[in-house]
Amino acid sequence: QVQLVESGGGLVQAGGSLRLSCTASGRIASINTMGWYRQAPGKQRELVATIPAGGSTNYADSVKGRFTISRDNAKNTVYLQMNSLKPEDTAVYYCNAAVRQYYRSPEDCWGKGTLVTVSS
Repeated sequence: QVQLVESGGGLVQAGGSLRLSCTASGRIASINTMGWYRQAPGKQRELVATIPAGGSTNYADSVKGRFTISRDNAKNTVYLQMNSLKPEDTAVYYCNAAVRQYYRSPEDCWGKGTLVTVSS
């Protein structure tokens, strides 16, 4: 069973920064795209940023220029550096990864989420 564990959330003032991390563990053969999504209270989950195993990154328009996604394939870890945070960035942030385990088909895996709260 693959597990994704996020860390790095917390309370920050507007204009501040946070760095989220997410590490995948289990019998992992390979990981394709990794990404971050978020869900604010009363809203649907939305894409924040994705990064494939090889290729260009993708960002939601609302975070372009402020957030940076990166990954360390050797550690099965994806990061989200969040700068110039705004109150509207407040949400639970979820890690996502397209994981292929040994002798199994690829599957879409999710972490349990980490809360980011930005105060004004």
